Amino acid sequence: MIDDREKFIEENRDFVYKIASSICKRRLSWQNDDELSNALIAFNKAIETYDKKKGNFFSYSRMIIKNSLIDYFRKSTKNVNIYLGDEELITFELKSSIEKYEIEEENKIRAQEIALFNHKLKEYGISFSDLVISSPKHKDTREELINVAFLVSREQQILERLNKTKQLPIKQICLLTSKSEKFIEKWRRYLIALILILSDSDLMYIKSYLNIKVGDKNG
Repeated sequence: MIDDREKFIEENRDFVYKIASSICKRRLSWQNDDELSNALIAFNKAIETYDKKKGNFFSYSRMIIKNSLIDYFRKSTKNVNIYLGDEELITFELKSSIEKYEIEEENKIRAQEIALFNHKLKEYGISFSDLVISSPKHKDTREELINVAFLVSREQQILERLNKTKQLPIKQICLLTSKSEKFIEKWRRYLIALILILSDSDLMYIKSYLNIKVGDKNG
């Protein structure tokens, strides 16, 4: 279980909204649309039922939200066409339509996010090729760096300094994480990229592909 579930849910409302909106094929309102309430409940269920054997948390929660909304559509009186004719066939067609649209929308949003991420990296003098070269090869190192970036992404003072100077405040991060300056400096570019992803709500799809384990002591 995560330490502060309400805070975690609040931090990921944009992620929940994007998933629900892409499935519903329209803009949604938190005040007026039951679909968003349903999606938020599903996200909370994903937190309750997740374990690391199920892979990436955000991929898992996306599946839970999707399945919950499809079931909601099937049962909702607002979608009476679902009950016309052969229910199994219509439900299958609905699922196929939703899945096709979702894939198209996710690809579109993902492309936009990648372009935005590339632009942000350039502000720090980093390119995608730099990240390929400076990425850790070992899983343990990657997880260690994600944990460091996750802690930093919650420290507003460090984020403000990073954004203002475009330089990683290494000493502050060492104090926060108990890591050595040599370790932080070695992975400087990779850490900046991770921190940008984890702290920017406009990069939710990219964030969903990071191997973040809900429930870790640092999470």
